[in-house]
Amino acid sequence: MPADIVVAGHIALDILPDLSMLPPQQVVDAGKVYEIGAISYSTGGAVSNTGLALHRLGVSVELLAAVGDDWVGRAIIDYARGFGPDLSRHIQVLPGAASPYTVVIEPLNRDRTLLTNTGVYKDYDLRNIDLDRVSAARLFHLGYPTLLPRLYAEDGAGFLALLRAVKATGVAISIDMSLPPPESPSGQADWRAILQRCLPLVDIFVPSIEEIMFMLRRGDLERWGSELFDRLNAEYLAGLAEELLALGVGIAGFKLGERGLYLQAAANADRLAFLTDLGGSPLAWTGAAVWQPAFQVEVAGTTGAGDAAYAGLLAAIIRGYSPQECARRACAVAACNIEAADATSGVRAWAETEARLAAGWATL
Repeated sequence: MPADIVVAGHIALDILPDLSMLPPQQVVDAGKVYEIGAISYSTGGAVSNTGLALHRLGVSVELLAAVGDDWVGRAIIDYARGFGPDLSRHIQVLPGAASPYTVVIEPLNRDRTLLTNTGVYKDYDLRNIDLDRVSAARLFHLGYPTLLPRLYAEDGAGFLALLRAVKATGVAISIDMSLPPPESPSGQADWRAILQRCLPLVDIFVPSIEEIMFMLRRGDLERWGSELFDRLNAEYLAGLAEELLALGVGIAGFKLGERGLYLQAAANADRLAFLTDLGGSPLAWTGAAVWQPAFQVEVAGTTGAGDAAYAGLLAAIIRGYSPQECARRACAVAACNIEAADATSGVRAWAETEARLAAGWATL
């Protein structure tokens, strides 16, 4: 049976040592030995985090990804298969290639740092996309073009070619990002130019606020620093969303961590016609602007929270929910996610998530 959503792009093995008892300065204190907790692992990257979250939320999903023929690749495939026997069926195994992995450094009372090796993804592009599988779906979700050098090279020529090929199949397109280090090749790319070329083909675009400010408003990001979330207000978010909508996106938004989720839709119902095929109402979304607070939970880890929020958003959209209710469910799924240390095990079934919302879940 065809899937409702095809999730393509980056996947990796996440290795998570328990550093919760270490102050941050000890993590980088050279020449010392410190005892830490147990190590755990899961798959990471958008294909895993968003794809497996969608599966747990009851959405029919296919994972289009690539790994090498090494033990890391086998671990990735086995982990995905543990969620469902067919979920690893469309993960390509490339002979002689190295599989991607990420070491998650999350010391006491600090946000995580990710040490990642992209492996096979240095060559990932349109050739790795099974357009027959895509054409049978309702929505194509691509994760982390920021980690795919063949896509962002030459001002996004590969990214544009991929989007054009996918759009020609008639499915809606959703894109998620990651935050590139400023000194990396991705961080040096002209993301404003890339987005100007590519966003007219993108229907749903909900990066994190840090990611989109890095690409479009880097001066504000650098100037505000640790005060970023204190500086954000509805006027600023609306202006930034308007900028994305002017570039051609149908639904724009930002993942805001503890500040929740912001969504804004195009003022032209014709631009939102793709929602009809997804089960939504273009008229209900036309001109909508929503800022949903985050829900109160006991935080075990923040790995994959943004991807889980995106999964909750897409799962709600294809179930026909209103903009406000879609934003609530995005934040609810993210909140469930951060109750576990890894990127996927905290996500609950759709009915369980709905029950928590119905019980009057408090927000921050």
